[in-house]
Amino acid sequence: MTETSQGFARKYATAIAFSLTSGFWMMVATFMGLLGATELMAPDITENIGWIVFGRVRPIHVNLVLFGFVTPGLLAAAFYFIPRLLRCELYSERLGVITVIAWNLMLTLAVITLAAGLTQGREYAEMIWPVDIMVVAAFGLVFFNFIMTVKNRTEPILYVSVWYVLAGTILTACTFALGNVIWRPDTGALTGIPDAILLWFYGHNVFGLLLTPLAAGVTYYIIPRACRAPLYSHTLSLLGFWSLIVVYTHIGTHHLLQVPVPTWLKVVAIVDSIGMVIPVMAFLINIWYTARGRLGEIHADIGAKFVFTGTIWYFFVSIQGSMMSLPQVQRVTHFNNWVVAHAHIGVLGFAGMIALGGLYYVLPRITGKPLFSRLLADFQYWMVLIGITGFMVVLTIAGLIQGQAWLNGETIYRVLAPIHPYYVARAALGLIIFSSAMIGFYNIIGTLFFNPGEAK
Repeated sequence: MTETSQGFARKYATAIAFSLTSGFWMMVATFMGLLGATELMAPDITENIGWIVFGRVRPIHVNLVLFGFVTPGLLAAAFYFIPRLLRCELYSERLGVITVIAWNLMLTLAVITLAAGLTQGREYAEMIWPVDIMVVAAFGLVFFNFIMTVKNRTEPILYVSVWYVLAGTILTACTFALGNVIWRPDTGALTGIPDAILLWFYGHNVFGLLLTPLAAGVTYYIIPRACRAPLYSHTLSLLGFWSLIVVYTHIGTHHLLQVPVPTWLKVVAIVDSIGMVIPVMAFLINIWYTARGRLGEIHADIGAKFVFTGTIWYFFVSIQGSMMSLPQVQRVTHFNNWVVAHAHIGVLGFAGMIALGGLYYVLPRITGKPLFSRLLADFQYWMVLIGITGFMVVLTIAGLIQGQAWLNGETIYRVLAPIHPYYVARAALGLIIFSSAMIGFYNIIGTLFFNPGEAK
């Protein structure tokens, strides 16, 4: 590195560390997804290899995508723009780097324990108690660093991106602790229906109160900057923020419409799921009107192109989610690959695309150098876009085949043959996504360590 690059590295050490974290764990997470997809296509391929059977690979994949790839990618961007928006230095780069080290230790322990079969056996809350404590502590450290930066700010106005990032970190620390029942280290769970309700309160909020606000915060920063235009409406941004906080927290029970939870709670979940159109459209109208007539500027910036594409996926996944909360629709779509398609659209299509966009937008700015390869970044963009579009198509078709067959009384095993070609296509698409992750990590490494050019 040149002297100028070394100065940038010291100033943005936390953002750089989270960028490396996101790029590395994206490779591991997508490889685990590819391995799981391969096992669904050819179940005997890992026969008698206990630590990589599907029941262990799947939670590793899910948790690494959530906490290894997407969240660190969004935090990398946040650790760059929060101090800039507040016109001050980050409270502590040293604390930030310590946080990243602890974060990676937590992810490593999560992989080891889940592969060893040490699990709480609860969806999205599989990690055992010591790892849970590390997750809560890591989010606590991130929030402390951010809130102390806010305390030291010289800018009196808190731009909406700051609101979203602060809310995402502190609310996730709270909902993670609740959903993983950390006050019961022996089980990590309650009993019966109360546990199901609490689990899905967390299970949905890990997306709605973590990935969504962090992704929204990154988008609200990057799109106006890339367009060189002011945000369309600050008032609309606050409407979107508060309606998200109020509405999203109550929708998790729409995963439990078929079980004996209180009817009033089901009604609240369905009504609020439909009501999600308010925060979603407030956000999208604000972003799209900001970008209106300036798509050329977005196309010219690879980071902004990733981010803007993520907002389009947000539209699709949110409309789909509201529709899926209706009992008549769930009769066909629940418990099958339709839900898997929905999850991939949300996590990879929306939050994942924005995380990658955040990385590609801030990397040249935190290193003082141009991106190592715009060509590779564009190639990765199309690989991810093709992969997620393919996931949506093949998994939705497979899910509808399953849902209609089961609705008509067909047994499960007789449905396996008709959906097998779609599992083959899914594995092929997974290979594309995994390849894109390797390309992305190579580009990040190249930008940070092997790119001699200085940014103009």
